[in-house]
Amino acid sequence: MRSGREKIQKIKWFINILVKLNSIIPNFINKRLFLYSRNLPGNLGLLLRYIAFKNLAKQCGENVSIQQGVYLKGIHKISIGSNVSIHSMCYLDGTGGLKIGNNVSIAHASTIMTTSHTWRDLKIPIKYNEATEAPVIIKDDVWIGCGCRILSGVTINTRSIIAAGAVVTKNIESNSISGGVPAKFLKEI
Repeated sequence: MRSGREKIQKIKWFINILVKLNSIIPNFINKRLFLYSRNLPGNLGLLLRYIAFKNLAKQCGENVSIQQGVYLKGIHKISIGSNVSIHSMCYLDGTGGLKIGNNVSIAHASTIMTTSHTWRDLKIPIKYNEATEAPVIIKDDVWIGCGCRILSGVTINTRSIIAAGAVVTKNIESNSISGGVPAKFLKEI
């Protein structure tokens, strides 16, 4: 049985042609293509999402798998390396800047936030207070387990695992497994 990466390598030339052809399409049409293909299952859905994302994102490597039901906000501020998988029901907010390295897997139902609310102005409800932005950086060789929440301003360093259900509020060390609410260092890899 061949891996997805091996299958992609065989048709990489065709995908590159489709990406080039799609690059002449205006961004508003590509945004709609991404939106309308969000829930399209199978290989066709994967291909359409990849082509649209490749032409909308700040940067996009090869072999990026954006699964069905993924919601991306602020796509033009998202950079993704190669061999990255983002699984179903994830929400990625690139508004404050989001950089994902190579060989990263983000399991289903995870959230990455680059914005946050403040509560400084006591005269108005919190939801109407100023929002802040801070980038999230996920370096190479990271596995984010299902149902994780990565909050703004965080860096997850190389070769790290974030345990399922963790809420990451601070930077994560390289070569580590972190988990919990809030996420804490559990052990070294």
